[in-house]
Amino acid sequence: MTTTRKADAAEITQAMTSGIVFKGAKLKKNENNDNKVKTKAKKKSYITGAHGSGAAKKKAEIRMRRANRHKNK
Repeated sequence: MTTTRKADAAEITQAMTSGIVFKGAKLKKNENNDNKVKTKAKKKSYITGAHGSGAAKKKAEIRMRRANRHKNK
């Protein structure tokens, strides 16, 4: 691979003193999307198993047993 552009001395000096900045995509601010539920798995009915899925009911049961595990001590 060959380069076709030659940089002058001032440009090289400026790059050495202040560095080279590679600009990427700017980050978006999600100001109004912070409090929204993004997936179904985070909704309360899915966490508690109330929507009818057997797997979700089993996971809710496991979560409840884990939460109550050390309450007697």
